[in-house]
Amino acid sequence: MTHRVTGGTRVAIRRATARDAKRLTTLVGSSRAYEGPYASMVAGYRVGPDYIETHEVHVAVEVPGEALGPGGRILGFYSLLLAPPELDLLFVADSAQRLGIGRLLVTHMKATARAAGADHVHVVSHPPAEGFYTSVGATRTGTNRANPPAVLWDRPELSIPTHP
Repeated sequence: MTHRVTGGTRVAIRRATARDAKRLTTLVGSSRAYEGPYASMVAGYRVGPDYIETHEVHVAVEVPGEALGPGGRILGFYSLLLAPPELDLLFVADSAQRLGIGRLLVTHMKATARAAGADHVHVVSHPPAEGFYTSVGATRTGTNRANPPAVLWDRPELSIPTHP
């Protein structure tokens, strides 16, 4: 099934494969959302084939022949842990920001979690992304306190209901 996002680009969401690992790692490492003080959070971060095979990792890909570039380009992805239900990763390529890719991924993630029996999904958010999550229906449930040296800042904790 394909979806049209802002600008008319057609996007499909599919399960990630081990072959996507390098592209997902590059997407994480090149994210402008993690520049400056947040750079340490993704420095050396790797999305490996084993991670992809173990978790619910789904990618939003451009359907061939559309305006954003060569067909099959990964525009974003999410990773859902099911026990307990938690959104582990959600990234949208910088060049695909503000097209609706993130919302499309969250809608898909909610359906995946709901099919697995979850009524909500926990999120520990990157601080600048909290507004995005509340815009897709998440509610703030608390704060995950800084844990130096790994994480130097407090992060909002949210809950996303899986019902439509």
